[in-house]
Amino acid sequence: MTVDPAPPLPTIAAALRRERDRAGISLTELARRAGIAKSTLSQLESGTGNPSVETLWALGVALGVPFSRLVEPPAAAVRVVRAGEGPRIRSEHADFTGTLLAAGSAHARRDLYVLELEPGAVRVADPHTPRSVEHVVVAAGRLRVGPESELVELGPGDYATFPGDAPHRYEALAPGTFAVLVMEHP
Repeated sequence: MTVDPAPPLPTIAAALRRERDRAGISLTELARRAGIAKSTLSQLESGTGNPSVETLWALGVALGVPFSRLVEPPAAAVRVVRAGEGPRIRSEHADFTGTLLAAGSAHARRDLYVLELEPGAVRVADPHTPRSVEHVVVAAGRLRVGPESELVELGPGDYATFPGDAPHRYEALAPGTFAVLVMEHP
């Protein structure tokens, strides 16, 4: 099996153009709202560049759409994501990789991710769309997660939920930390 560690650039490019057009805003205005350089956004919309999870979250918040809408390929009737496959997006600040397994539909706004984390730098997440909620189940390793004021430590089989619309963080406390994240969006 070959694993492609690169983000799904054609999917991201098409989604950014589609969502920007839907919102009726210019490239310049979206870049301003997301706090990124216009040249960076232009590269992403043309299918070049190497977006970090932070950049894509900022764009999703600026567009008012879940992160998954920017990285999820068009859906098929039956979809299988084999271990190590799926759109993988790495953090630029921590050894943190999120793999989208399933995105919510218009009727069920939830996204499902697999997270792979290693000890070291902490993944600090900016607030997501208002009223979003995160649910985390640890499959292996140890994880410190949650809002800064209410961090909790989780081990294999442990579950936590917290508001996704406030600053929060993910920190691996053991090598090979692996978790499942469900994000709910209103």
